[in-house]
Amino acid sequence: MTKHAFHIVDPSPWPLTGAVGALLLVSSIGGWAHKYSGMLMISAGLILTIATMIQWWRDVTREATFQGKHTEKVQDGMRFGMILFITSEVIFFLAFFWAFFHSSLSPNVEVGSQWPPTGISPINPFDVPLLNTTVLLTSGATVTWAHMAILESRWSEANLSLLFTVTLGLYFTLLQAGEYVLAPFSMADSVYGSTFYIATGFHGLHVIIGTLFIASMLYRHLNFHFSQGHHFGFEASAWYWHFVDVVWLFLFMCIYWWGFFFNKLKKLSSSYLGNEKSCIFVSDMPESWG
Repeated sequence: MTKHAFHIVDPSPWPLTGAVGALLLVSSIGGWAHKYSGMLMISAGLILTIATMIQWWRDVTREATFQGKHTEKVQDGMRFGMILFITSEVIFFLAFFWAFFHSSLSPNVEVGSQWPPTGISPINPFDVPLLNTTVLLTSGATVTWAHMAILESRWSEANLSLLFTVTLGLYFTLLQAGEYVLAPFSMADSVYGSTFYIATGFHGLHVIIGTLFIASMLYRHLNFHFSQGHHFGFEASAWYWHFVDVVWLFLFMCIYWWGFFFNKLKKLSSSYLGNEKSCIFVSDMPESWG
């Protein structure tokens, strides 16, 4: 029996297997995009990564729920670690917003000195993006509902709200995939396409991870792993999900609405200038032409 409140973690192979799986997955996707590797390497990296996640989460669940190693001190440390992780994610997405605004506020000659670039038709933000916004905000409400139900020991209500959250997360991913298929531009279409797909794509990846996170919490709650005072795993998943919600709001306002608004403004100004030139041309015609 230890004389301190901290958890000395046992040696584990999962950091190593996770690193190898992530390396295989990322490098093989890059190779596949440039036709250097096939789906075999991608599948190997994906399987190894998912297996590592399952085994690692199993160990953490066992230590927290059955071995009692997650004391209040340990939970405080985990909360601080989760805060640092979300902070690093904020900085991660900040880089994409920086690239987008750097290009949009001062467009160079390569994109026609205008934003959106010449030839780009932005996606209407009041179509699928607005529906996605509604879906994510609703999922944020359902995960908060689940938290309140856990705090008040309403077991069935917590299960239902967690199921709603997972369903909404899957629905968002389906809508985003459909939007990519029907998008009128690709990642190769100037800096607009690259920043759009890299920012929304990484957000979509975070939604998938968050959905898996919430789904694992639903599984644990169905197996009575949480109580009113001991449910940090759920708290961490809820924090992560709310972070994903907030990032999407900024994506919607800055990347979807910003580009669409300026495209409309550009068309209106072009139409106005065209009409003005026509009026000037008519007024300058010699009277003999009339």
